[in-house]
Amino acid sequence: MPERKRLAWLGTSAADIADFPVEAKLKLGTALRVAQEGGRHTSAKLMKGPFREVTEVVAPCDDGTYRLMYTTKIGEVIYVLHAFKKKAHAGISTPKQDLALVESRLQVAKELARGH
Repeated sequence: MPERKRLAWLGTSAADIADFPVEAKLKLGTALRVAQEGGRHTSAKLMKGPFREVTEVVAPCDDGTYRLMYTTKIGEVIYVLHAFKKKAHAGISTPKQDLALVESRLQVAKELARGH
């Protein structure tokens, strides 16, 4: 079995996911474990455009849809950038304020990987 990559939780992502229901935590946690082992879970997909370094996991649950964004493209660490419950009932796009948060935390991850 390959060695698992270390997780680094940025910002409030660890606290945010801690508040999720058990069903969401299990789905998102399973996807993270697969990533740690070098794979990509079936519910995980690469984002597009300026976020193509970011993988998004969508976990539909009884009370809503939960999302988790992380990157495996920076060094040997998986940086968990953001976790949130999608509030909108229509559309699949990620809200702009969440994308801005992902972008800023992605920059932090790059700085951390460079040792700054």
